[in-house]
Amino acid sequence: MKKTHLFSLTVLTAVLAFMPLSAAQAVKKGDTAPDFTLKARSGQNLRLADFRGKVVMINFWATWCAPCRQELPHLNALYKKYKDKGFVLLGVNLDNDPAAARSMADEFKVAFPVLFDPAQKTGKLYKLRAMPSTVILNRSGQVRYVHLGYKPGYEKEYDKQVRRLVARK
Repeated sequence: MKKTHLFSLTVLTAVLAFMPLSAAQAVKKGDTAPDFTLKARSGQNLRLADFRGKVVMINFWATWCAPCRQELPHLNALYKKYKDKGFVLLGVNLDNDPAAARSMADEFKVAFPVLFDPAQKTGKLYKLRAMPSTVILNRSGQVRYVHLGYKPGYEKEYDKQVRRLVARK
């Protein structure tokens, strides 16, 4: 089997692993975001509910995901731009091996909190259907935007949405 076919098959298998067996949809606009607690790169356990009162972006990513690699620098810039305005970005890594995620986060000089979920419990909780997936919450923990996948240019939409939400007190 050619290398490109093997790579495509590997990526497809990984994506399908995140698809729920039922027809259940991913979290959607208006839902209260499911709470979770995960170990952060800093060593602390971080709980989503502890960020109520802030605009929160949850970005689900993995080291094997090429679009995730493209998106990380844009997420880092977005975090730096709005972190002093009541915005937090939580990067939830779904790799089986947190060491690989640490290495990639170091490589990209990720400034926002990176959380590790090697058991992929949050992926199931949020019923992920694509990688990466991004969920943006308002200050009360309600889902306002859901983005499946990443293509260059999505970061402009993220910026617009985050700017809108941080402006609301």
